Formats: sequence, structure tokens, C-alpha cells
Amino acid sequence: MPSPLALDGLRFAMVSSTASEVDPIAPTTFDYHQDGRLVWGEYTGDTVTEGRFVGEVFDAEVRISFAHALVEDGAIVRGDATSRAERADDGRIRLVEDFAVDGVDHVSVCLQV
Repeated sequence: MPSPLALDGLRFAMVSSTASEVDPIAPTTFDYHQDGRLVWGEYTGDTVTEGRFVGEVFDAEVRISFAHALVEDGAIVRGDATSRAERADDGRIRLVEDFAVDGVDHVSVCLQV
């Protein structure tokens, strides 16, 4: 089943997060792949050495499960997230993501690069 939100081949950079300070010079970047409603990808940079996610698209919403290793100590962080896709003023896609780490709710924002 096709999805109205096309993310395949797109890269996003984190611009803000309540979970950590974002390095504006070397932010975490996310590479998306998509087949219909199925999305998956990888991410790295800033506080993350290596990360993976998989999930699905529902209209303008992306629901994923993720896991990544932290640069600081190699600890593995796992969780689930829901992002809503918005259009930035310049036409790029902005993903506003709600997620929880260790029972604490957070919000991050990523922008298509």
C-alpha cells in the first residue's frame, strides 16, 4: 500500500532535542529508506556512534522503534517514537518526534537536508 509521505532516500539532521544538547556543527543525521508504509534507516553523529530504526508511515505520521549506542560510554538506548511530518517555510520536511528514554518523555526536531 503506498504512503502519502515519501521519505525514501532522504536525510534529516537533528536541530533540537530535549534529551541532549545538539551539536550544530555535527548533529545526528538520519538516513531514511521506504517501501510503501514500511520505513527503516540508520543514524549517527553527535552523541550516537551507530543507530538503527524501523517502523511505518500513517498519513503524515511516522511510528518507529529504535536502538543506538552512545558515544560517551557505549550504552545502548532503545525506544519507540512517533513523528509528525510538517513542511518548513522553505518546503523541506520537518519531523517533530515524541519519544521516551528511561520513562522520561522527550521531543526532538529533525529537518531534511
